[in-house]
Amino acid sequence: MPSLLAKKYIQELHLEPHPEGGFYRKTYQSSISINEHDLPDRFEGNRFAASAIYFLLTNDSFSAFHRLQADELWHFYTGSPITLYCIDLNHQLQTYYLGNPLIHPKASFQVHIPSQTWFAAEVTNTDGFALVGCTLSPAFDFADFELANKGKLLKEYPQYAELIERLIR
Repeated sequence: MPSLLAKKYIQELHLEPHPEGGFYRKTYQSSISINEHDLPDRFEGNRFAASAIYFLLTNDSFSAFHRLQADELWHFYTGSPITLYCIDLNHQLQTYYLGNPLIHPKASFQVHIPSQTWFAAEVTNTDGFALVGCTLSPAFDFADFELANKGKLLKEYPQYAELIERLIR
């Protein structure tokens, strides 16, 4: 159950449920458009140059394993640190902590997630929430968003079965 403060952020920032988990609202979309022919082949259609969202995770939710065709930069704003689990293109698991490094020495204010990386996130403190921002370039488009299929991900990465089982919808 989200805390009263988390509920206040959700209400005041007009956040909506996100398909991967948590709550979000688009805050920025570039007015500059990139032609499909100027983008890597993995993109179909034109894209805006960049976009940004607010994203809030609570202690009773998580961002399920998914991947994007664009690079994503996560920015920490307030609350608990977030643990990000990333399975890179070399099948290696990388763990990052997004938070205030002055309070949590292992954390960083920003974490970069390369395109095509499978990743999931959860609030590090079980009684907390986190408000972060996510910026994508090229801009987010649901055509570039893939929520992981449990069976396929377990088959490809059996060594991370416990983590996948816990952080998949």
